[in-house]
Amino acid sequence: MLEKLVNQVFLAIGSNLGNKKHNIEKVKHLLEESENFKIKKTSSYYKSKSWPDPSKPSYYNIVIETETSLDPLNLFYFLKKIERKLGRKYSSKNSPRECDIDILDYNQKCFNIIYDKSNSIIIPHPRMHQRNFVLIPLFEISKKWIHPKFKKKISHLIKQIDPIELRSITVE
Repeated sequence: MLEKLVNQVFLAIGSNLGNKKHNIEKVKHLLEESENFKIKKTSSYYKSKSWPDPSKPSYYNIVIETETSLDPLNLFYFLKKIERKLGRKYSSKNSPRECDIDILDYNQKCFNIIYDKSNSIIIPHPRMHQRNFVLIPLFEISKKWIHPKFKKKISHLIKQIDPIELRSITVE
């Protein structure tokens, strides 16, 4: 099986409903249970305010480095299946959720895959470079990571974030 695990993928996992840490641990368990995944590194838990509405429940977030045999489209479908299994309901954008899994990076390549008439998967995640709750945990586990599209080191991306935003995230 390990011979098939050739694709390096970074995933962001977040939750702001229910038992948040348990939800994230369940995602990790379901990934590891699959023959298509091996988790290599996991960041600490980070707590951040809900965005764009900070009055909603706060988030717990982590970033994991994995190896997978899945191609980007099948990876996307597999992750959506896990989100549904954990109770995610698709409602308005940025609404609270038990589970949110984003593909941050897939083999240091850029993808824009159309999977139905009006939706596409964009890798790397199109807003990850603006999000403290993604960059800080990613930096924790991969200090030399370089953004595949912008060709910038993660340390440079972190320096671009407003210091107030950087201080608003805490390790749990």
